Amino acid sequence: MRLTIGYQNTQEEIDYTVQCIKEAVEKLLNERDGLVLGICNGFQALIKLGLVPYGKIATQLSDSPTLTTNSIGRHVSKTVYTKVVTNKSPWLQEAELGGVYSIPASHGEGRFVASDEWIQKLFANGQVATQYVDIDGNPTMDEDFNPNGSYCAIEGITSPDGRVLGKMAHSERRGDGVAVNIYGDQDQKIFKSGVKYFA
Repeated sequence: MRLTIGYQNTQEEIDYTVQCIKEAVEKLLNERDGLVLGICNGFQALIKLGLVPYGKIATQLSDSPTLTTNSIGRHVSKTVYTKVVTNKSPWLQEAELGGVYSIPASHGEGRFVASDEWIQKLFANGQVATQYVDIDGNPTMDEDFNPNGSYCAIEGITSPDGRVLGKMAHSERRGDGVAVNIYGDQDQKIFKSGVKYFA
């Protein structure tokens, strides 16, 4: 079975590959109780596929939440403070609820946009996982702390059951000797949480 897409594929081969990927993702989530994590470009893919916020591969509608160009119109690369606002997701079980983490961000199209109706629904369902916050831990639209201008300072969202998490800031970019001059806790324990889910 060939599952690669390149410039020489026929439309039939591309359609087949897309269908195989869709079936594999559905099997992972529906039959194997799996988890899916998308960081930065991965978050963009998850939201375009519908895995967040819908929890399944679905066509994006005209009012679906999306990610778009940063409000400043250019790429940003800096450390941001993000606050865990729900621990509904298995990915955040080991993170401190209400905890603020210093996480590297690097993207040009990371601004989360959605209608007021969608934002209210996401908060009500506990699907807003993390928000950009200031040094006092308050969600903010100040571009010094919310560098892409995400609506309601939303940095990450989940599927309705929390098993799919999409977020912009790079929780994986940490380790001993990395960013030692950056103030704050850099470990959201996302990967530890993911492993614990299956233990």
